[in-house]
Amino acid sequence: MAGADVLSVYFPRFLLVLLRSSVFFAFLPILGSASLPGRFRIGLAIAIAALLTPIVDFRAAEDDVAILVLREVVLGMALGLAVRFVFYGIEIAGQMMSDSMGMSIATVFNPEIGQTTEISQLLAIMTTLLFLSTDAHHDLIAIFVRSYDVLPAGASDVGALVREAITLVSRIFVIAVKMAAPVVIGMVTLNIMLGFLVKATPQINIFFISFPLFIGIGFLILLMALPVYLAAIGGSFGEIRSEMTRVIGLAGR
Repeated sequence: MAGADVLSVYFPRFLLVLLRSSVFFAFLPILGSASLPGRFRIGLAIAIAALLTPIVDFRAAEDDVAILVLREVVLGMALGLAVRFVFYGIEIAGQMMSDSMGMSIATVFNPEIGQTTEISQLLAIMTTLLFLSTDAHHDLIAIFVRSYDVLPAGASDVGALVREAITLVSRIFVIAVKMAAPVVIGMVTLNIMLGFLVKATPQINIFFISFPLFIGIGFLILLMALPVYLAAIGGSFGEIRSEMTRVIGLAGR
């Protein structure tokens, strides 16, 4: 009977912890990557929930199961988006760079967001390696675990979370524009210069000249701006921590 009593107490807690944690970890880089086998991701989510259930300060602030589940899912998605908005912005920036350099035709299938370019893949790999090397994933997991101390199950404000998610989506495009600006501005300047060249010497085959120039100068600008990109990406990881803390604070009002 004692074993049945323990199971009846901890199993509902385990399911609710699994609900929030599985949604959150589905957004994490590497651990939540769609390129990983589905069985591995499911097993990882169950293992993490089993580890967290005995140690988190679990409290339920809602009796209605449907509302409780909805609030936990929305909270997990908001926390996950607070982690991934930087990665989505960088991948969109790579797409914008490729478009301006004329390399959009060289697309590959990315299981995360569909068709992407090689530059997007390069920036995404660089960001992921920097993310792991700075040990940022451990800090984010620690912030997530502390969310149970601030937000009991079913206590989150769904309206505030939805508004914050919309704000994070808008910040994705802000990051993309800032990251792509050096290459895009360089390509626009090169287009203007080539336009003057065509007017001065119409007999030049501008299409034969422009494509190698766009690719070569685009990569040159990207290489020169690489230290700035690394510094900006490293600083954005601090924004991820502050955004997760902000989401938890807004949800608790």
